[in-house]
Amino acid sequence: MNEVTASLRASASGLRSAAAEGTSSSRGTGRGYLLISPCRDEAKYMRETLDSVIGQSVRPAKWVIVDDGSTDETPSILAQYQAKHDWIEVLTRDNRGRRSVGPGVIEAFYHGYNAVQPDDYEFLCKLDLDLRIPSRYFEILIDRMRANPRLGTCSGKPYVEEGGRLTVEKQGDDVSVGMTKFYRISCFKAIGGFVREVMWDGIDCHRCRMLGWLAVSWDEADLRFVHLRPMGSSQRGVYVGRMRHGYGQYFMGTGFLFMAASAVSRMNQKPYVLGSLAMLWGWLKSALAGLPRYDDEEFRRFLRRYQRRVLLVGKKRALEELAQFNGAASSAELA
Repeated sequence: MNEVTASLRASASGLRSAAAEGTSSSRGTGRGYLLISPCRDEAKYMRETLDSVIGQSVRPAKWVIVDDGSTDETPSILAQYQAKHDWIEVLTRDNRGRRSVGPGVIEAFYHGYNAVQPDDYEFLCKLDLDLRIPSRYFEILIDRMRANPRLGTCSGKPYVEEGGRLTVEKQGDDVSVGMTKFYRISCFKAIGGFVREVMWDGIDCHRCRMLGWLAVSWDEADLRFVHLRPMGSSQRGVYVGRMRHGYGQYFMGTGFLFMAASAVSRMNQKPYVLGSLAMLWGWLKSALAGLPRYDDEEFRRFLRRYQRRVLLVGKKRALEELAQFNGAASSAELA
């Protein structure tokens, strides 16, 4: 753990300002939250997301929706909602001719992010437009952020509807999920934002931990949202999506043993067995081809050390150990 002490100390000032921010926010002086939604060809699902955000117990101060070159009815639907709500702003990018996941989504996100003044807001959320969100979703996330100034990013859990029942899409408790990345602005800036690379939604949470912040998702009734399009199926199908996830894990720096254990743990998820094998093959294929990895050796060392500890003692204990270390380091610096 000594390798990250310098990084923890560098982030101590950010934690100090977050603590002050959390205190002032709890007195009702917060600046609200900003939503940014990259989208392309979401006409089938987006009305449910739009309506569920409008119906939130705490609405966003501003919602920037970036239409990334849609060719369906998305533009006209967005125009209808923008005309009715002055806190919704629609930006349009040129049509690149295809749907682009991963880096393409983040390019569209930053098109919206760069069009506003993020410091005008207390919180930021990258929100997909294929979700149905509970009415108190953002209210609860805000309350938990304000109660714990070390909480950098958080979310609820995604579920899919199958045969009239809700089935969870497995996500670790140590990440905020990519469809609703809810961030404290100060933390988002401290980690350098999202990388414009595959696995951006894993790298960000590990970098949070590396700098002493907490990344969390909760599986609770009021934080369970419906993902109308299953994960990894938005571009060329579920199996390609699972292979892409395996490549993303390889790129991020995940070791083979951890990748294998992760694949085994997902064998009871649809598509059964084959989905896990596709993930593992995505990692192996990338390794055999000698593809480049995320160009941050310190980050990759931190990630591998964390993953080894998870394999040895379990994720819960590994997170507790890391939280204790980070808390001690931050307390010493703040003192």
